[in-house]
Amino acid sequence: MSVRTRFRPLQFALAVLLALCSDSLAGNWQATISKDPAGNFPDLRPLRASYRFGWSGLTAATGEVHFTKPSKDKCQLDGTGRTVGLVRALWKLDANHRAVASAGTLHPIETQQTEDYRSKKIVTHLAFTSNGVTRTTTEGEGGAAGTKTRQFSFPNLFDLHSAMLYLRSQPLRDRSVYRVVAYAATNAYVATVTVIGREKISVHAGTYPAIKLDLQLKRINKHLQLEPHRKFRRATIWVSDDAERLVLRIEAQVFVGTVFAELQSVRFDDTRS
Repeated sequence: MSVRTRFRPLQFALAVLLALCSDSLAGNWQATISKDPAGNFPDLRPLRASYRFGWSGLTAATGEVHFTKPSKDKCQLDGTGRTVGLVRALWKLDANHRAVASAGTLHPIETQQTEDYRSKKIVTHLAFTSNGVTRTTTEGEGGAAGTKTRQFSFPNLFDLHSAMLYLRSQPLRDRSVYRVVAYAATNAYVATVTVIGREKISVHAGTYPAIKLDLQLKRINKHLQLEPHRKFRRATIWVSDDAERLVLRIEAQVFVGTVFAELQSVRFDDTRS
């Protein structure tokens, strides 16, 4: 018997064990989701902020956000964005986004997003319950518009707005890790946020002490299995290390390279501004 033949059973056993471990980890991801409720960090004050977006120093788009509390039990984010300059000549996009969340639990209630391109319009509505989300998408113009409805079942989902509010409510101690499930327009993702540390950062709006975060995403398919995000690799996020915890800058590694979003200005709507 050759050495190669003699070790085949061992190699086979190791391969089986590794496969079982991989399946177990892939199927057990739900147990790793953060279970802590909304933290006791001070609520975000009503504000208006502007951002610019781009890559390699080029501004590709601008955006405005308005955060309000329309009632005691609700908080709301209204955002608009549009491509600008040379990018707009190549790729026209005007977007509107409205997200409403519970002020107590910081879980989403509904989201409405409109994307207006040069040749088509897409309207996405998300209605959340404690058991999941119903997505309604209308694409096209006028009589040519078609509507599709899909459901995704998973308890205590977030959207992008409520996930941000939930994470900023947490202690965010150095090296702490948070893992949430967020539904963003058309897909659900496991977002893993790791607190890297503290540092100072300068953006157009000013110089701030900042909390540096690492963000990784995994897509959840219809079988509740995790898959790599095909266009997103990872991102670094800087959040102001103060009573506001504003998103100052995002640098994301995506399929076209490194893209960024940066805070240009902020104004608070209450009398403490």
